[in-house]
Amino acid sequence: MAKRVMEKNRETQSGEIAEALSEVVKGRNVEADYVRETLEAGLLSAVKKKYGQADNVTVKVDPKSGRISMTARRKVVEEVADPGTEITLEELSEKGLKGKLGEEADVPIDISEFGRNAIGLVKQVLVQKVREAERERVYAEYIGRVNEVVVGSVQQMDKGNVIVNLGRAEGVIPPKEQIPREKYRLGERMRCLVLDVQKAAKGPPVILSRAHPDLLRRLFELEVPEIFEKIIEIKSVAREPGERSKIAVSSADERIDPVGACVGIRGIRVQSIVRELAGERIDVIAWSANPEVYVTRALAPAKVFHITSNETENEMTVVVSDDQLSLAIGKQGQNARLAAKLTGWKINVLAESEHEAERKRRQKERVPLFSLEGIPDGMAKKLMERGFETVQLLAAANPDDLMEIEGIGPKKAEKLIASAREFLEELKKRPAEGEEEEVEEIEAEEKEEEEEEKLDAESEEIEEESEEVEESEGEKGEKEEKEEEEEEGEEKEEKEEEEEEEKEEEKEEEKTGSDEEEER
Repeated sequence: MAKRVMEKNRETQSGEIAEALSEVVKGRNVEADYVRETLEAGLLSAVKKKYGQADNVTVKVDPKSGRISMTARRKVVEEVADPGTEITLEELSEKGLKGKLGEEADVPIDISEFGRNAIGLVKQVLVQKVREAERERVYAEYIGRVNEVVVGSVQQMDKGNVIVNLGRAEGVIPPKEQIPREKYRLGERMRCLVLDVQKAAKGPPVILSRAHPDLLRRLFELEVPEIFEKIIEIKSVAREPGERSKIAVSSADERIDPVGACVGIRGIRVQSIVRELAGERIDVIAWSANPEVYVTRALAPAKVFHITSNETENEMTVVVSDDQLSLAIGKQGQNARLAAKLTGWKINVLAESEHEAERKRRQKERVPLFSLEGIPDGMAKKLMERGFETVQLLAAANPDDLMEIEGIGPKKAEKLIASAREFLEELKKRPAEGEEEEVEEIEAEEKEEEEEEKLDAESEEIEEESEEVEESEGEKGEKEEKEEEEEEGEEKEEKEEEEEEEKEEEKEEEKTGSDEEEER
């Protein structure tokens, strides 16, 4: 009965190891020889742990059937001092073996001798070793494919990570390497960039990315044969995943239009990439060795009115018409931001009206060179001929440039620059006083204007009154004149009447005299 139980336990434990072995071989892409060697090493470790040494033990594993055989070469003795290397004739006969005292015999080792814990440890070591071997294989396969595009299918979502089945390996897309707002469906096939390969003990070893700018670069290389053949070169890529990207290209063959080749007939090439990247908009522009032209093209579709560059600060000021300002900046500054990433220049976008106001302000702030005291007229003339027309230009000058002018040595050059800088520093301290004076002048002018307006108003009132007076006096004069004329008319009439009466009296007298003469 006890023998049957032991045989059953032996079969059970052997079956557990065989099952683990079969599961590892089928579920993992690991060579069977490696699994066999690993299992043999694990069993030898169990023997050594039990007996203290395992030099005389031989282990054989059949990966296909999972059958395990273990034998130990032991010496036949009358009394056992070391169970690992010695055995008695009685023990030998119990195992169904024959031997003679003083000779060695190959004695089978039963797995059940190690106990369930030891067998579990063997299984654990087997699985761990196989995982390590698998990681080594995946690492060796994919370490040379970093920054390349691989195709896989979505396997599962795990705490924000997307697990991708790559066939013989698994990859993971961390949240920061995912395209924002992109939805992943189980079984969906997609292209990813191999970002890194790790030997960490947890998680898939291959780190993938859908948001890296190089993914866009690699997709164009796969889609456009001219890029793969080195006829067209991708100079720079700027990308905001899921929103918008810009890519600059140039052609080694003048007969080939790099932009047209990348876009394709009716946009078929670029549209294929847009669909792969969840509808991300892509601007393809022609690269230029001239920085100003390059920046102008990078700000497309906005039209640039004027552009100035500052190579020292690696900065450009771009002027566009007022109606083009929002187009040049883009939604939340996206267009200008991508153009800066693409070209490597810091870009300041200004409207034409703002630029004109800024130009006038700077023009007003320019201090003529003659304002700086202590410079002879002849020296000032030479400086102006060399382009140092203002104190600001002199303060920013290089001593070597000044020493090229006749009569200026190292000490003189440093002194001129220092005096110009001191003068400008003094000017910076004046604005507060100047502003107060300006405020006082403005208040005085306003007061004068108020007084003038008041005087003008009073004078207008006086004029109106005088006009009214004149009008009333005129009316009065006219009335008096009219009365005088009426009086004169009456007097004249009276005088005429008197004259007529006198004439009539004379006529009567004459008539009376003639009558008297006739009577006489």
